Amino acid sequence: MEKEFSNKINVLKALAILLVVSGHLEFSLLGMFTPYSFQLALFFFISGYLFKDKYLNEVSTFIQRRVKSLILPYYLYNAFYLGVTVLIAHLTGKFWGQPISLKNFFITPFLNGHQFDLSCPLWFVTQLFMSMIAFLFLFRVLKKASSNKFVHLVFFAILGFGAIPLSKMFEPISINLGNFETLTTIEPISLIIVRTMFSVFFVYLGYYYKNYIEDKVDIFTLKWAGAVISLQAILWLFNRDYDPTHGIGLSYVIVWARFDQQIIVPIFTALSGIWASLFVLKLVYPYVKDSKFIKYMGETTYHIMANHLLVMFLITLVFFKIYNIPIEERAQHNIYWIYNPVQTTYLYFVLTMIISTYTGVFLQRLKKKFFPNI
Repeated sequence: MEKEFSNKINVLKALAILLVVSGHLEFSLLGMFTPYSFQLALFFFISGYLFKDKYLNEVSTFIQRRVKSLILPYYLYNAFYLGVTVLIAHLTGKFWGQPISLKNFFITPFLNGHQFDLSCPLWFVTQLFMSMIAFLFLFRVLKKASSNKFVHLVFFAILGFGAIPLSKMFEPISINLGNFETLTTIEPISLIIVRTMFSVFFVYLGYYYKNYIEDKVDIFTLKWAGAVISLQAILWLFNRDYDPTHGIGLSYVIVWARFDQQIIVPIFTALSGIWASLFVLKLVYPYVKDSKFIKYMGETTYHIMANHLLVMFLITLVFFKIYNIPIEERAQHNIYWIYNPVQTTYLYFVLTMIISTYTGVFLQRLKKKFFPNI
C-alpha cells in the first residue's frame, strides 16, 4: 500500500514538472488548461497532500527537514549557477542575471529568486519553504481554535481568494533584472505576503483532499468532468495570449504577483487544472506505474526545475554550432528563447526532460554515495 502511494505521488509530480517545462516552452499538455494557469498551484497542492499531522507537534523537526531538503540544495545550485553565469557571460557577452553581490546571492532568493536567469525557476523552492512554514504555524493556531475542518477550509480560502485583490492595493514598482531588463511588480515584502497567501490555500487544499475527499468522495464521475470542462470553457473567455508579459487573463504570473485585471479567475482555473491533473493521474496510472523513467522524473523534480533552462540553453548552442550561428546571437534574446520554435519546440521538450531527469538521477546517486547522511 505504501509503495502504491509513493508511486502515485511520483506520477503526479512527474505530470506537474512536465507541465512546468512545457509551459516554459509555451505549449500546454492539457489543451484548454493553459500554461501558467495552475502548474505551481499543483505543486503546492502536492506538498499539502504529503503534509503529516505529526508535524504540528514537531515544529523543529519539520523546519529542519525542509531546510535540509529545500534550502541547502538551493544554495548549492545557487553557487553552481553563479559559476555557470559568469562562464556564459564570457562566451555570449551578456551576464544572465543581476549584479553579483552578497544580497543577490543570499537574500534575493527569498525575495524573487531571479538573481540568475538560468536558475530562476528555483524561485519556487524558497517560496515553497516559506509557504510550508507559514502553513504549519497557521494550521497549529487554527487547530487549537477549532477542530472543524470547514472552519479551516474557509480560513485558507479567504487567504487564497484575498491574495489577488490585496496585490492590487500595493503600489507597483519596476525592478531591474540586469542588462537593462525591467519588469513591474510590487515591493518585495508585499510580494512575499501575496504569494504566501495564495499558495497556503492550495497547500491546505492538498491536505483537505488527502484527508477528507480522496477515499470518501468520488469526484471523477461524468458529472464532475462535465462541470469542470464547462467551467474551464467559461474561463477560457478571459484568455487572450500565451505570453505572460502581455497580461493574459486565464494565466497569471505568481512569481511577480501579476494577475492581469482578474480577481477570481486565477483561483478557479488553478482549481480546475488541479482536478484535471488528478483525473489524468487516475486514467494513466495503471499504464505508467511500472515505468522507471516516470519514477525517476517524479523523484527528481527538484533537479529538473533547477536545470531545464540550462539544458535548453545548451541545446540551442548545439543548433548554433550545426548552422554556424555565432554564439553572441543568443544574447539578443531572453532566457526562454529557443532556436526556430515552430519546428523544434517538441524536440526541445523531449530532450530536456530526458537530459534533466537523468542528470537528477546521477546527482541523487552521487549524493547517496558521498553524502549519505545529508
